[in-house]
Amino acid sequence: MPTALLWFRRDLRLSDHPALVAAVEAAGADGAVVPVFVVDPRLWEPSGRPRRQFLRDCLADLREQTGGALVVRSGDPARVVPDLVRETGAESVHVSFDAGVYGRARDTAVERALGDVPLVRTGSPYGVTPGRLTKNDGTPFKVYSPFARAWRARGIHSPAPRPDAVPWAEGLRSEDLPPAQDLDGTQLPPAGEAAAHDAWALFREQRLAGYADTRNLPGTAGTSRLSPHLKYGTLHPRTLVAEAEPLAEDHGEAVERFVGELIWRDFYADVLWHRPDTAHAAFNPDMQRMRYDTGPVAEEHFAAWAEGRTGYPIVDAGMRQLHGEAWVHNRVRMIVASFLTKDLHVDWWRGAVYFHDHLVDGDIASNHHGWQWVAGTGTDPSPYYRVFNPTRQGQQFDPDGTYVRRWVPELRDVPDRYVHEPWTMPGGPPDGYPAPIVDHAEERQVALARYQAVRDA
Repeated sequence: MPTALLWFRRDLRLSDHPALVAAVEAAGADGAVVPVFVVDPRLWEPSGRPRRQFLRDCLADLREQTGGALVVRSGDPARVVPDLVRETGAESVHVSFDAGVYGRARDTAVERALGDVPLVRTGSPYGVTPGRLTKNDGTPFKVYSPFARAWRARGIHSPAPRPDAVPWAEGLRSEDLPPAQDLDGTQLPPAGEAAAHDAWALFREQRLAGYADTRNLPGTAGTSRLSPHLKYGTLHPRTLVAEAEPLAEDHGEAVERFVGELIWRDFYADVLWHRPDTAHAAFNPDMQRMRYDTGPVAEEHFAAWAEGRTGYPIVDAGMRQLHGEAWVHNRVRMIVASFLTKDLHVDWWRGAVYFHDHLVDGDIASNHHGWQWVAGTGTDPSPYYRVFNPTRQGQQFDPDGTYVRRWVPELRDVPDRYVHEPWTMPGGPPDGYPAPIVDHAEERQVALARYQAVRDA
């Protein structure tokens, strides 16, 4: 009886799953498909508790969807996968292509350990697999806009059909799911494929029409909040594009901007594919010379930023949302990143790592390159002279203070005109809320001088 092994990674779903289709075809009418997830210590241990819990919940859903057939094993995949192949007699191992730095090395090691049993890569977590799009001269894109034009011109595949029936192998030994995590009050979104489709339907039917106007307003429910599902593949961007594009006739700008965000995700994955060093180093090597602060004062500033007590309400609200929901609105991610790097002069990488540790959607390509964009060190960067003014950003994108009041209860009774600059109130900010730890205007000049020094070097 032909047996195919389907190794789930960042594709924890059964619909629109090309590797699943390939595994079913390999098994044939009389064969069986072994569904497996390997809890890899090199990925599990560094993950923050929100991502661990969300992954656990996704696996629980996947086990239920497979009728209890999902096999969970722990250990080095280069040992676990070949062992399971020998145990089941599998003739092929099927995966979605992993473009990550560690994933590529891991898959090479697994492939070597499998010997004559092929590791078949079908599909990827992206609309366009990293490395597929290049400029006319064959070199990678370094700027988003031309990448986006090439992405749209190329197009992406239609969603893969879901097999009518999957002959899941039964009776195999499986470990328990990974342990539940103590989230200390952090509220995570529902996990799993059904939850992903519910979240997408809610956004598509109720919010997409206004997306172009509301996506930058953190006090409104204007974004899809699908990033955790894209991170773990409970929903594929192919599905989103296929179901969003028919709405473009009535909501053209909204659909274009939404698809544009999916392209940003593909772009950053492509950058990491070509430049794996950018997971920890500036894309622009000149910016490695940028001077950041260290020492006791810098550590105090970093702690104040992380704990949401900088005295700048929009910054503090964002950091408290990070701890409350393991997620932050995209506009606010940019604001808090700019504040850390350009007002507090702390290395972007420290902020990126802190976010990655606490986000439920933590993804190195999107997270780290987003930080580099704000810090002015990355590909297609925000201009070095652009320093987000946290007060003006709050006034522009949270004008009535809805977002700030939700996450900073000390300011709930502050009048609107003071909610983004409570230090200007008669008598200063309310009890329990700090005065600004730095003067934005002064620190902006420091940041500009340091950027200019790099440019002049």
